[in-house]
Amino acid sequence: MILVHGLGMSSRYMIPLAEHLASRLRVYAPDLPGFGLSDKPPQALTVRQLADALAAWMHKVGLTRAAFVGNSLGCEVLVELAIVHPQLVDRLVLQGPTPDPEARGIARQVVGFFLIAPFERWSLAWVALTDYARSGIRRYLQTLRSMVDNHIAEKALRISQPTLVVWGTRDYIVPYAFVTSFAASLPRGRLAAIRGAAHGINYSHPQAFTAALLPFLLAPPKRLSAEDLSCEFDVN
Repeated sequence: MILVHGLGMSSRYMIPLAEHLASRLRVYAPDLPGFGLSDKPPQALTVRQLADALAAWMHKVGLTRAAFVGNSLGCEVLVELAIVHPQLVDRLVLQGPTPDPEARGIARQVVGFFLIAPFERWSLAWVALTDYARSGIRRYLQTLRSMVDNHIAEKALRISQPTLVVWGTRDYIVPYAFVTSFAASLPRGRLAAIRGAAHGINYSHPQAFTAALLPFLLAPPKRLSAEDLSCEFDVN
């Protein structure tokens, strides 16, 4: 199980989810290049380059195939990985996939981050600010540009792996209309909604997230179909 963080963040805010999953799965949470404690290339990497870097990291540590959980930008990286390096991907969990094609502007994305703040754990703000400071504003904005220019919805039909899309009902960065359409367009996709959660479910509501994930992650491959396309969970 490999957890992939979002824009400007590091693996630190994946720790609550990792702790809940670790009793059942072997969990990795790398820092993508440019973020956290990883090396800082002179120029920010594009979504495609981040996916290639993740594939190279897997090869370096000896992982030939895995299940993945991504949040926000992490979803975009994993969609790219599943298309360009499909042999590495067993199944995908895309939590809060971005960007909504109707809100691709940078200003709209920034406003969304402020709207969700009251529904996250207060300590996430401190984690985010320190991670943003470590990566730098220039790298953040360059990566944000690549992120909003990425056409994730158009790539959905090319994803052959079983995919669970997870959405928080208070996630104002990712509208309901977009996430339902995106999940429905995946050949082997399903949607789980977590009531009362926002965008950083992996940090703010890891117990509810784990409850949504485990049936999907532990199911035999032949049972992973589009049946029971949507389900809902309450936060704990």
